[in-house]
Amino acid sequence: MKLAELARALGAELHGNAESPITGVAGIEEAGPEHVSFIANPRYSALARSTRAGAVIVAPDFPEIAAATLRTPNPYLAFAKAVRLFYQEPEYAPGIHPTAVIDPTAKIGKNAHIGACVVVSEGAVIGDHATLLPHVVIYPHAVIGNHFYAHAHSIVREHCRVGDNVVLQNGAIIGCDGFGFAKDDSGVWHKIVQSGPAILEDSVEVQANSCVDRASVGETRIGAGVKIDNLAQIGHGSKIGANSLVCAQVGLAGSSETGKSVILAGQAGVAGHCKLGDGVIMTAQSGVSHDVPPGKIISGSPAFDNRQWLRATAIFARLPEIMKQLQRRDKSS
Repeated sequence: MKLAELARALGAELHGNAESPITGVAGIEEAGPEHVSFIANPRYSALARSTRAGAVIVAPDFPEIAAATLRTPNPYLAFAKAVRLFYQEPEYAPGIHPTAVIDPTAKIGKNAHIGACVVVSEGAVIGDHATLLPHVVIYPHAVIGNHFYAHAHSIVREHCRVGDNVVLQNGAIIGCDGFGFAKDDSGVWHKIVQSGPAILEDSVEVQANSCVDRASVGETRIGAGVKIDNLAQIGHGSKIGANSLVCAQVGLAGSSETGKSVILAGQAGVAGHCKLGDGVIMTAQSGVSHDVPPGKIISGSPAFDNRQWLRATAIFARLPEIMKQLQRRDKSS
C-alpha cells in the first residue's frame, strides 16, 4: 500500500513522500522503513526522532521529524484502524461441523459458522452471522443477537441475554452462578439459587477467562460498548454503565454499580453495593468501599482523591527520614 492510500484510509493529513510503500505496522522502536507506527503519548516523542519507521501517526501539532507523518486528532485510534487494514483475521465459512450438537428446538440465524464440538441447547436463540468456534456451549433458553463471535471454550449460561456484535474471548463465561451462600445456626453454608440472568448489551467484548455472574434475583447488566479485560470478575447483580473499561484482574463485588464511561484499571476492586458515578477512574490496585461521585479520579486502598494520594505516597517514601529528623529534634530540645 502506498503511503497516500494509507493516509486516505485513515483520514489523516500526510507530510512526506506519498509514493512510499507501507507493508505493515510495528511499534516505534521495532519499525522499519516499510512500517507505519504511532506516537500517542508525548513521553515517547523522542523515539519518533530516531525511529526507522517509514511513517508515524501523530497528532496535528507534533513537530516535524525525518520520517513521514500522518497527522490526525486521535493517533491511537488511527493506528488501531491501520492494524485492521494490514492484519487479515481468519474467516470462517458458514456451516455446521458434524460434531456440533444442536438441539432441535434451538434457533440459529442465517450464515452461522458452528465449529467442532459446539453445543447449542434447547430453546436457545442465536441471531444472524454468528461465529461459534470449537467447544463453545450455549445453555438452554439463552437469547443472543446478530454478529455474535464466540471464541473456543466460551460459555453463555441459561436464560442469559446477549445483544448484537458481542465478542467473547476464550474461556469467557456469561451467567455463571453468583457467589451466594447463607449460613445456618450450626455454621453450615447453604447455596442461594442464582435465578437472575446476566445481560450483555450491544457491542460488548469480554476477554479471556473473565466471568460475569448471574444474579440471585433481578439481573446482572453490562451496558453497551463495555470492554472487559482478561481475568475480571463481575459479581452477581452488578451493573456496568455504557462504554466503560474494566481492565485485567478487576473485581466487582455483588450489587456494585458503575455509571457510564468509567475506567477501572488493573486489579482495582469495588466492594458490594457501591456506586461509582459517570466518568470515574480508579487507578491500578485501588480499592473502594464507598460511593464515588461522577468525574473523580481515585487511587489507593482505601481509595481517595488521586492528587492527594500522589502527595501522600511521596511523603510515605520519606517517612524514615522524617522520623529520624523528629527524633533528633526531640533529643536536642
